[in-house]
Amino acid sequence: MPLKPYQEPRKPTRLQGYDYSQNGAYFVTICTQNRVNLFGEIHADEMNPNRSGEMIMYWWHKLQDKFPAIELDKVVLMPNHLHGIIVLFEDLPKQGAHAGAPLQSRRLDEIMQWFKTMTTNAYIRGVKEQAWETFPGKLWQRSFHDHIIRNEYDLNTHRQYILSNPARWNEDADNPINAS
Repeated sequence: MPLKPYQEPRKPTRLQGYDYSQNGAYFVTICTQNRVNLFGEIHADEMNPNRSGEMIMYWWHKLQDKFPAIELDKVVLMPNHLHGIIVLFEDLPKQGAHAGAPLQSRRLDEIMQWFKTMTTNAYIRGVKEQAWETFPGKLWQRSFHDHIIRNEYDLNTHRQYILSNPARWNEDADNPINAS
């Protein structure tokens, strides 16, 4: 689809030429569309998830069931985004396919797409059945941010970032109060 004259091309979000299915740790961030606060509130430097926030965390922890060749490290849910560390490791032996069977893929984009699909479907059910706040167009922004964790220092730096994120909410660029 050609760009309209006023549209700027999207900046690539993945490292060009990098194999995002290889073993390693990845820091990921996904944000709600238009950074709308849907998942709870920060009080006293702690995230207090609402029902939809609890649902988001439920599906985050289900990632390991669906993708057995991953391990989840630190994670933090914020009012309008999530930061987490996903570790990819050796493939497991193939299992028989059936509904709900674990997926053999270990590509980071496929893992994140599955998570976004499951949470979007669950959120839509919550809107219909529990009167959750509606979202504008899509629940999540297109794509996600990632950082390839290169060593133990980098891993510990990102773990600390995740753990301290709620305490920095007032200064966070993703906090709608700080939008310019």
